[in-house]
Amino acid sequence: MTKIFKLALCAACVIGMAACKNGGSSDVNSDKEEALERAITPYVNNTVIATYSAMADEGLILLAKVQAINTAVVEGKDYTQTMEEAGQAWRAMRKYWEQSEAFLYGPAAAHNIDPHIDTWPLDFTAMSSLLKNLDQMKDIEADGVAYVKNNLGPSLQGFHAAEYMLFESVEQGGRAVGTGKPHATNLSKAEAAYLLGVVTDLVQQAILIEDSWAGEVSAAKEAIITEDGESMSYEENYGEYMINAGKAGSIYKSYQHAAEEIVDGCVNIADEVAGLKMGNPYLSNTDTQRDYIESPYSCTSTRDFADNIRSIKNSYEGSQAGDYSISNYIYSQDPKVDAEVRKAIEDAIAAIEAIKDFESTAQNNPQVKAAMEAVEKVGILLSKQVKAIIVK
Repeated sequence: MTKIFKLALCAACVIGMAACKNGGSSDVNSDKEEALERAITPYVNNTVIATYSAMADEGLILLAKVQAINTAVVEGKDYTQTMEEAGQAWRAMRKYWEQSEAFLYGPAAAHNIDPHIDTWPLDFTAMSSLLKNLDQMKDIEADGVAYVKNNLGPSLQGFHAAEYMLFESVEQGGRAVGTGKPHATNLSKAEAAYLLGVVTDLVQQAILIEDSWAGEVSAAKEAIITEDGESMSYEENYGEYMINAGKAGSIYKSYQHAAEEIVDGCVNIADEVAGLKMGNPYLSNTDTQRDYIESPYSCTSTRDFADNIRSIKNSYEGSQAGDYSISNYIYSQDPKVDAEVRKAIEDAIAAIEAIKDFESTAQNNPQVKAAMEAVEKVGILLSKQVKAIIVK
């Protein structure tokens, strides 16, 4: 692959020089590349890496709370307050994950981290069966971390397995209906070990995705992803690949190529939010669709959706004041398109936040339909107008 990449790069250089000699468009392309490079560097550092770093930071807090819960269960002590704090920590970590979903390409996809930690909806039947299986729970009590990682699939791992164990739910007609309140503090030792195993694995994955983008993590985080003296790190630096687009060793042939991937990531999450996350519960013609609620136990689905759109906003507009962004480049080419995209993003967030009690009212709810249409508009503008400007 390296040889092929170098040959392609050389060919591109030859073509570029020929265009320059013939009075072609290389000057325009060079200007575009320079502008997009200005946008991509802060995108990597201040949006992607900063978001993943914050998620892993919150994960360390969640892990500490769950370790305290496990200790309290083993010692027979009260942990009511700690359970509530663990739920708050889960929500804090979850916020940053949802704000990362516009950049699920790269390590999240290559290492299957996305399905590993965010498969949904939770398989309630499988969860109920697991918790009632005395033999399995005995093995989990002996070593929950190893058992969760080596013997359970994504439907019983990640954010939503932790959510189920941290928040209260009641069974209605073979379904688990969440209340958003902290789970009752009556966990068995095996259940506490399972929760610890799930959260440990979740936090490890969060640290690995930060490490894969940044190339390194803090000593405290490195300790979490070190097992038996060996780091779980994938030893890559995806941020450098993108920042160094067009250079030897990068997987991106140009900054335009990188910018296209950023926009495609935004379009993908807009389509998912409108078509699946809100669309299936809105239709609700089958049990499967009715149960297709993203965060039913914490009752934070609409916050998840709004944070998904914020991930688009941050990717398109930048996360910090003064950051040059793709929005700035689009503005330089067509201010009207840029203004329309920015307004559509704000409208989509507002429409989502106007929905009340999504988990119980999604079916045929006109507020949900309005939010779906607003999110769809964001995706269409990005895929049609923004993409066209970037590739021309």
